[in-house]
Amino acid sequence: MSNLRNIPGVDEVLLQDEIQQILLTYNREFVVKKIRESINELRNELQRTETQHDKEALTNIVVLKVTNKVREKAEGTLKRVINATGVVLHTNLGRAPLDTEAITNLVALTTGYNNLELDLTTGERGSRYDHVEDLLLELTGAEAALVVNNNAAAVLLGLNTLAKNKEVIVSRGQLVEVGGAFRIPDVMRQSGANLIEVGTTNKTYISDFNNAVNEETALFFTAHTSNYKIVGFSEEVDLKDLVDLGKKSGIAVMQDLGSGIMYKLDNWGLAEEPTVKECVEAGVDIITFSGDKLLGGPQAGIIVGKKELVQKMKKNQLTRALRVDKLTIAMLEATLKEYLKKTPQENIPVLRMLTYNEDDLKLKAEALYEVIQKRLRNNQYIAKINIVELEDMVGGGAYPTYKLTGWGVEIEFKEIHLEKIAKRLRMREPAIITRRQDGKLLLSARTILNEEKEIAEAISKALQG
Repeated sequence: MSNLRNIPGVDEVLLQDEIQQILLTYNREFVVKKIRESINELRNELQRTETQHDKEALTNIVVLKVTNKVREKAEGTLKRVINATGVVLHTNLGRAPLDTEAITNLVALTTGYNNLELDLTTGERGSRYDHVEDLLLELTGAEAALVVNNNAAAVLLGLNTLAKNKEVIVSRGQLVEVGGAFRIPDVMRQSGANLIEVGTTNKTYISDFNNAVNEETALFFTAHTSNYKIVGFSEEVDLKDLVDLGKKSGIAVMQDLGSGIMYKLDNWGLAEEPTVKECVEAGVDIITFSGDKLLGGPQAGIIVGKKELVQKMKKNQLTRALRVDKLTIAMLEATLKEYLKKTPQENIPVLRMLTYNEDDLKLKAEALYEVIQKRLRNNQYIAKINIVELEDMVGGGAYPTYKLTGWGVEIEFKEIHLEKIAKRLRMREPAIITRRQDGKLLLSARTILNEEKEIAEAISKALQG
């Protein structure tokens, strides 16, 4: 019990020099809360031990606890990460890294005031969407555009606006889960639309859509299979046939394009995927897609299509709840402007990583190898370091069956557990996320952004404990 009597009170801890320094920066209420938490933790710990401590020692323990708690809160939990996995659009790592122009635009436009909703020509109130709508029309050929906070929101808004209390016909094979247990059928039901499934999981024909049409039908809905593939004995309705049926029946066609490719990637060995512009040209009435996947921008749900339908969405009260802020507008505008250039892949990180040729990737892997080899060649825990060919992935629900030929570095350790090294690398600042295979650590050069020296230093320190 003498231990408990020696626990300092809040006022005593507040008088300590280290705490006084903390109070110069942080508000008293916050610091006092951390002191109380630390004292309670210490009390619980002392009740489980017989080791005796004097008051000074216990005060020092509380001060250390408080200091650590304040630092943890000050640093936050969202950390910079080095992606050495070779998965370009890694959902857990924030998907698309932004290009420098997007960040420059963000800082310039948000550290002061901007004309988010002001028409500088007339001095009257403007629309925040004007800053990106013209760019989207230029790039896609659509009649109108709108941006909300993510693609699920874009789908929700489209269905709620165009098909609330009406029927939406969709192929059973396209009722997909888009990640995180969010499913297209559930989003459709939340919109107030009545879901009419046609066809089977593996086969749907245009006649299935045609036979389901009645006076309650408001939309044909199609989801591009960007995050899964049905192969083998299967058939899906051709987009052109669905558009033709829509025109014949007077029913709009809405397409969830998912990843939303703006730039053709088949010249770099990736399987051909329809671009947003091609879908507009095919006659689709409303197209939705993500901003932070293959577009390479911030999280956003982008809607392009027929002016009459987009205008209805803009007037929907849900649009206010789903609207994007000035940060998203600034980053998206800068990203879209890159697509006006001949070679957007030079500045947009996602495109650059996807369009590396094999020789360039091998050179990156060799550079990574040289840095690591120089730093670790005499380390007692290193068994082998090799340059190896890898299989990388696009990620983010895009190109689900496609593997990218990659190059990287493989490290085999001795006398130390691989999982221990991987965890130490994750817990560093910045965190380093790797792959493990056959008892070896793999570092893919494709997704490492000029961070070779940081990786070598981090591995060296991880081996030290």
